[in-house]
Amino acid sequence: MTLHPDKMPLIHGLVDGELDAVNTLAIETHLKGCGDCRAELDRIQEVRDLISGAQLRERAPDALRRRIEDMLEAEAGASPAASGPVSVQTPHRGIGAAIFSARWASGALAGALAASMALLVAVPRLTTSGVEDQMVQSHVRSLLVQHVVDIPTSDRHVVKPWFNGKIDFAPAVPELKEQGFPLVGGRLDYIDDHEVAAIVYRRRLHTINLFVRPTKALSSPVAYSARKDGYSIQRWTDGGLEYWAVSDIDPGDLALFRQAYEAQAKT
Repeated sequence: MTLHPDKMPLIHGLVDGELDAVNTLAIETHLKGCGDCRAELDRIQEVRDLISGAQLRERAPDALRRRIEDMLEAEAGASPAASGPVSVQTPHRGIGAAIFSARWASGALAGALAASMALLVAVPRLTTSGVEDQMVQSHVRSLLVQHVVDIPTSDRHVVKPWFNGKIDFAPAVPELKEQGFPLVGGRLDYIDDHEVAAIVYRRRLHTINLFVRPTKALSSPVAYSARKDGYSIQRWTDGGLEYWAVSDIDPGDLALFRQAYEAQAKT
């Protein structure tokens, strides 16, 4: 027996509790007869348990804190005053006030601001990696179980009101046939512990899943494209909503889809 790659999205979905009853039964039946896939399921669960139980945060040692404070005091004493001294209290050591120049202070402040800006750019990108996995898995799962749409129609006036009462937001559903992306329909999906709208388009014989959900409090407003496990991803935000387009088409074609969707959604 060998591991079945086509079953991996369902195995991950089972571990994450994302599958419906039909898919849960299907993958559990497969696991009973496939030792390799069962071993992979156990491995994924072990890694998850290790991560959830790990102590991933440690307090900096006191000795390191003291060395840093000593360096700050030494720098303060070596730097000439530019526009008068600035007094800063160091409460952790009780040694009184350390005097350092305004020039050193402005340099430290600039460094801190630069580091903060780097974090603002890097952190949102890092925190979306897990969501990317879920988006790709949901896209693949919809194709594997042939459940691409709940409401199969190319009429936007049918798809858009179909979402009413099922989700608490109203995504735009433009028709993009003239741009080369005909509307197929829509469905509900479940990603990151919340229901999302999935608006489905096609590019020739390829399926495009456009997942839409409200933006979260810490969501980055920066749009970006990515390539993951052979799938193209376009992610952007607009009007309080976050959009994730996923497909196996060329990244350039998916970028064209995003441009067409944004242009028509505003009309």
